[in-house]
Amino acid sequence: MPDQPSGDTSFNFEHSLAKLESIAGRLESGELSLEESMQAFEEGIKLTRQAQKALAAAEQKVQLLVEADGEPLAEPFHEDEKDS
Repeated sequence: MPDQPSGDTSFNFEHSLAKLESIAGRLESGELSLEESMQAFEEGIKLTRQAQKALAAAEQKVQLLVEADGEPLAEPFHEDEKDS
Protein backbone atom coordinates (compact mmCIF):
# COMPACT_ATOMS: atom_id res chain seq x y z
CA MET A 1 0.00 0.00 0.00
CA PRO A 2 1.57 3.32 -1.01
CA ASP A 3 2.06 6.03 1.56
CA GLN A 4 -0.46 8.82 1.34
CA PRO A 5 0.80 12.40 1.45
CA SER A 6 0.32 14.04 4.83
CA GLY A 7 -2.11 16.57 3.30
CA ASP A 8 -4.26 13.88 1.67
CA THR A 9 -7.83 14.11 2.93
CA SER A 10 -8.98 10.82 1.38
CA PHE A 11 -7.90 8.75 4.40
CA ASN A 12 -10.86 6.75 5.65
CA PHE A 13 -10.39 5.87 9.32
CA GLU A 14 -13.17 3.28 9.51
CA HIS A 15 -12.00 1.53 6.32
CA SER A 16 -8.46 1.42 7.71
CA LEU A 17 -9.65 -0.12 10.98
CA ALA A 18 -11.53 -2.80 9.07
CA LYS A 19 -8.44 -3.49 6.99
CA LEU A 20 -6.30 -3.72 10.15
CA GLU A 21 -8.74 -6.25 11.61
CA SER A 22 -8.50 -8.27 8.42
CA ILE A 23 -4.71 -8.18 8.50
CA ALA A 24 -4.66 -9.24 12.15
CA GLY A 25 -6.97 -12.16 11.35
CA ARG A 26 -4.76 -13.29 8.50
CA LEU A 27 -1.64 -13.06 10.66
CA GLU A 28 -3.30 -14.94 13.54
CA SER A 29 -4.47 -17.72 11.21
CA GLY A 30 -0.89 -18.92 10.78
CA GLU A 31 -1.57 -19.77 7.15
CA LEU A 32 0.66 -17.06 5.65
CA SER A 33 4.23 -17.66 4.60
CA LEU A 34 6.95 -15.69 6.34
CA GLU A 35 7.18 -13.31 3.40
CA GLU A 36 3.40 -12.82 3.27
CA SER A 37 3.35 -12.29 7.03
CA MET A 38 6.05 -9.62 6.79
CA GLN A 39 4.18 -7.83 3.98
CA ALA A 40 0.93 -7.93 5.94
CA PHE A 41 2.70 -6.70 9.08
CA GLU A 42 4.29 -3.83 7.14
CA GLU A 43 0.91 -2.84 5.70
CA GLY A 44 -0.58 -2.95 9.21
CA ILE A 45 2.14 -0.70 10.56
CA LYS A 46 1.54 1.84 7.78
CA LEU A 47 -2.21 1.81 8.43
CA THR A 48 -1.62 2.19 12.17
CA ARG A 49 0.63 5.21 11.65
CA GLN A 50 -1.88 6.84 9.30
CA ALA A 51 -4.67 6.22 11.80
CA GLN A 52 -2.58 7.72 14.61
CA LYS A 53 -1.98 10.84 12.49
CA ALA A 54 -5.69 11.11 11.72
CA LEU A 55 -6.57 10.79 15.41
CA ALA A 56 -4.00 13.43 16.37
CA ALA A 57 -5.41 15.81 13.74
CA ALA A 58 -8.95 15.18 14.96
CA GLU A 59 -7.87 15.83 18.54
CA GLN A 60 -6.31 19.15 17.51
CA LYS A 61 -9.51 20.17 15.72
CA VAL A 62 -11.58 19.33 18.79
CA GLN A 63 -9.24 21.36 20.99
CA LEU A 64 -9.61 24.36 18.68
CA LEU A 65 -13.38 24.04 18.75
CA VAL A 66 -13.66 23.89 22.55
CA GLU A 67 -11.21 26.67 23.33
CA ALA A 68 -11.84 30.39 23.30
CA ASP A 69 -8.86 32.74 23.39
CA GLY A 70 -6.62 29.81 24.29
CA GLU A 71 -8.68 28.90 27.35
CA PRO A 72 -10.91 25.83 27.64
CA LEU A 73 -14.65 26.53 27.63
CA ALA A 74 -15.35 23.90 30.25
CA GLU A 75 -18.00 24.86 32.75
CA PRO A 76 -18.72 23.10 36.03
CA PHE A 77 -21.77 20.88 36.04
CA HIS A 78 -24.42 21.88 38.57
CA GLU A 79 -27.76 20.22 38.94
CA ASP A 80 -30.66 22.63 38.97
CA GLU A 81 -31.28 23.67 42.54
CA LYS A 82 -34.86 24.36 43.49
CA ASP A 83 -35.49 27.32 45.74
CA SER A 84 -37.67 26.23 48.67
